[in-house]
Amino acid sequence: MKIQLNEIAIREVSNGYLNSDEEGVVGYDGKLNIRPKYQREFVYKDQQRDSVIETVQKSFPLNVMYWVKNEDGAFEVLDGQQRTISFCEYIDGKSSLNNLYFHNLTDTEKEQILNYKLMVYFCEGTDKEKLDWFKIINIAGEKLMDQELRNAIYTGTWLTDAKRHFSKSGCPAYSIASDYLKGSAIRQDYLETAIGWISKGNIEQYMAENQHKPNANELWLYFQSVINWIKAVFLNYRKEMKSVPFGILYNEFKDNEFDAKKLEKEIIKLMQDEDVTKKSGIYEYVLTRNEKFLNIRTFTEKQKREAYEKQKGVCKKCKEEFEIEEMEADHIKPWHEGGKTIFENCQMLCKQCNRTKSGK
Repeated sequence: MKIQLNEIAIREVSNGYLNSDEEGVVGYDGKLNIRPKYQREFVYKDQQRDSVIETVQKSFPLNVMYWVKNEDGAFEVLDGQQRTISFCEYIDGKSSLNNLYFHNLTDTEKEQILNYKLMVYFCEGTDKEKLDWFKIINIAGEKLMDQELRNAIYTGTWLTDAKRHFSKSGCPAYSIASDYLKGSAIRQDYLETAIGWISKGNIEQYMAENQHKPNANELWLYFQSVINWIKAVFLNYRKEMKSVPFGILYNEFKDNEFDAKKLEKEIIKLMQDEDVTKKSGIYEYVLTRNEKFLNIRTFTEKQKREAYEKQKGVCKKCKEEFEIEEMEADHIKPWHEGGKTIFENCQMLCKQCNRTKSGK
């Protein structure tokens, strides 16, 4: 890859700046694509954006930027999108610093910002070289998320359409499912979750297979089906639902018939059970009946010691004597039969007997 260092004034970069869903993000008299398809959305917080402007105002150096020079003479921002958008949005009057917009500044202050020189490397090379550079140089600054790196590799018509549904602020996925999804749409968490669900964890394979398809209709229709299924099976929303892997449950149980009212009654009871320490796991439990999702409260060290001393170190099952470290606490009456995690329901079994009893 050919690399050349250049000094470019902010005046030149911000000239012709445009940020729109239709035209994308461009600057430098329309010759600079500030957000190529493989780049992430703008993720800087206000404090980070303000730091960029303050750095420019004080004539302190910004980190070097990288642009890719294409065969037609146009450029793409390889690294520096967040900083570029920060100062362009400020100059364009879309943001302020200390309650002052660019138009509030004196002519001298404006000129100082516009004349600020950016250090920009022009890079020329193949698509693969560009993407390799993108992954390498982005280890600095705002760390790329795994899905953002995948987007860099599998860019194409499918990804463009998928991002329309899952990757914008206020996107359709946010509108119908923000109550159920963790993370941020613009950091690609929604997209990663949806692909992970439909692909059963094989995200890279799914993106590779679909990369050049004209649209992401399959993924979007699948995602809508998951959300509609959630609302049909679970009648009442609770904040604990936000961390449940509903797509995985949908894949396994979508063809099962459930009595939603009966499930709701059981959920209410489990939410009130002090032995259930992981409330979000209730939704997985009522479908799978696997107690591991509930993190049933364990006996305390004090309860174990009291039970051990009461039994004089003898296993309740095999009647052999053991040190306490060789034994495990067990519910006399199982939790699923109503047994509580209290001293009166605690017995000490040797590890072998406990695992045989538990079917481990």
